[in-house]
Amino acid sequence: MDIQSKLLGDQQVNPDTIITFPKGIPGFEDQTRFKLFHQEGSEIVFWLQGVDSDELTLSVASPAHFNINYSFVLSDDEQKLLQADNSDELVILLVLHKDEGDGAGRPTIKGSIKSPLVINSSKRIGLQKVLLNIEQSITLTEKVSEIDVSEA
Repeated sequence: MDIQSKLLGDQQVNPDTIITFPKGIPGFEDQTRFKLFHQEGSEIVFWLQGVDSDELTLSVASPAHFNINYSFVLSDDEQKLLQADNSDELVILLVLHKDEGDGAGRPTIKGSIKSPLVINSSKRIGLQKVLLNIEQSITLTEKVSEIDVSEA
């Protein structure tokens, strides 16, 4: 199967590797078929390319790369849609976007932590889970011996 992409060029893909989002992705509800691409040498960013739109490419990454761990419950409808027998089949990805900033500094990359993608990797079915109320907890992984709290 041939996929056209403005970002990635022409790509030959196995149709069995297409990920279906039956309800689309919010903002792109009419786009339901995607292919996940990864550039060799890049350990963080993947691209989720719309199969039926050469202009729709989303940058995505594992939340683990940003020390983010999710713990949420899928609704009965979401579980039915994903057809997952266990949580080991599910992959969670963050949609990334570039924030140009205020023009004074470098642009930054931000992740949509309140709307992760949840994909059943064995059945290649996905959805975007919108989390309305997120309880955040912070885990420090590095011990700092001194903290400077003086004003600059």
